[in-house]
Amino acid sequence: MAEGIKPNISQQTLVKNGDVPDVKFASTPSGEVTPTRASSTFGRKITIRQGISVAILCFVNLINYMDRFTIAGILTDIQTHFDVNDSMAGLLQTVFIISYMIFAPLFGFLGDRYSRKWIMALGVFIWSLTTLLGSFMETFTGFILTRAAVGIGEASYSTIAPTLISDMFAKDMRSIMLAVFYFAIPIGSGLGYIVGSKAAEAAGAWQWGLRVTPILGAVAVLLLIAVLIDPPRGESEGTSNLRPTTWSEDLRAIIRNPSFLLGTLGFTCVAFVAGALSWWGPKYVTDGLKLQVGDENADINDVSFIFGVVTMLAGLVGVSLGSFAATWLRPRFPRADPIVCAAGLLLSMPFMFSGAIVCQYSTNWAYVLLFFGQVFLNLNWSIVADMLLYVVVPTRRSTAEAFQILASHLFGDAGSPYLIGIVSDALQRFLAPSEPQATATVLNATVGQPLNFTTAASVDSVSLAMAAPVSDPDTDTYVSFKSMQYALFITMFVEVLGGLFFLINAAYIVRDRERARRLTAGGECLQAVADIPANNVFADDPMFREQSRELLS
Repeated sequence: MAEGIKPNISQQTLVKNGDVPDVKFASTPSGEVTPTRASSTFGRKITIRQGISVAILCFVNLINYMDRFTIAGILTDIQTHFDVNDSMAGLLQTVFIISYMIFAPLFGFLGDRYSRKWIMALGVFIWSLTTLLGSFMETFTGFILTRAAVGIGEASYSTIAPTLISDMFAKDMRSIMLAVFYFAIPIGSGLGYIVGSKAAEAAGAWQWGLRVTPILGAVAVLLLIAVLIDPPRGESEGTSNLRPTTWSEDLRAIIRNPSFLLGTLGFTCVAFVAGALSWWGPKYVTDGLKLQVGDENADINDVSFIFGVVTMLAGLVGVSLGSFAATWLRPRFPRADPIVCAAGLLLSMPFMFSGAIVCQYSTNWAYVLLFFGQVFLNLNWSIVADMLLYVVVPTRRSTAEAFQILASHLFGDAGSPYLIGIVSDALQRFLAPSEPQATATVLNATVGQPLNFTTAASVDSVSLAMAAPVSDPDTDTYVSFKSMQYALFITMFVEVLGGLFFLINAAYIVRDRERARRLTAGGECLQAVADIPANNVFADDPMFREQSRELLS
């Protein structure tokens, strides 16, 4: 050995570039920062308590979405009871989502700092109580106010629940558990249609459709308080002593994260399409069924049941397929997650479009096409949640969830039912024939025969061009169906836009995931720095302090 060079007696082993050992940091009483080996099995083994906790979260998510879509299953009855048009009926969902998204940031802030199980229990209690109160309202104003209060309660749960799963599990196991958690969305949505319509039919009053989920909500509150575990933030990544930064620092870091922003934009498009389809789907299919010979007296309760079953099955297949595809492709192709999301939206669009077109000719084919359209749309749910969790550090995840909820609902399903309703109402006035005789001539054309444009010249040209031959339909039903069809075409363009956002996201996802991993691994080191005593050699070093503050910014 060359003279003057001391021998290397370090016990450290070399690692390949990019490999990071499972090391976390602790502060000694003297102020020294020392590394300690973290468990290599965290997040991999599922304990009985973890399994029960995930089951509870899935149950609450299930009744959460049941409550949201119970209204859609009995929407026609509600419109008749309160004598409101499509735009006012769409406003019911919009008001709910507005309150939901406004309060989401508040619960995100609280969820990063206080007991998550108690916050969720309070939220479930609020929405269960207000849903029950809504069933007794006799005015539309009172009913719509209770729906707004339901949104406040649901905001507490939706922002926090995924972060609990992220702190119990890591990597592929987290992806699997998130997929299980998000199964509850399509299943709960489908059950909402079914339970709402069948309970109303059995009791002879639509109000009883709203009195099922509050009972289940009471059970959920007890389970959340007595059984659910609330793990330390960051535990699954081996950094369970992380402490939150200021809210302004959280927001600044989140808005500088391209993967978070692009993922949120893409998910906003998913929410827009899902919100419009789930709200207006049963009514649209019912109107299409009424235009077919022999089904002029079709009932929305029966349609809601079938639509709910289709939604549930599509959700089960879609969420499973999306989670499997992402988990299988991720080790081989690091940018797979946003690519799968983009493919789902772009593949969904032609099926949705075809289903909307054939609905007035064959309801069975419409259900088949809408099933595949929803399967591809549902590829996104668990993947988007997983992407958010791994590009954001643990102490900011509830806040990030909250602002994704705020953005996706503000520009997504908060406005889409109302927007579709407004466009539909406007088109009804535009498409309504001005001369009854000409209208009768067009509408009495037999199936398969060309329209007589000479005879029907007085009918609006756009109405003529888009009209399809039908057999003795009711004029109001025909116009209602066509106006809703054209309005729903808006969702097709939004699906393509969402696919483009996810494709752009693929350019940033690897970089942002690696940055979040490194920041999480260094989180306890930063906390140790903050706890260094005043007499420590580093305490008065301005550069050391400044670099420490910037570590998690």
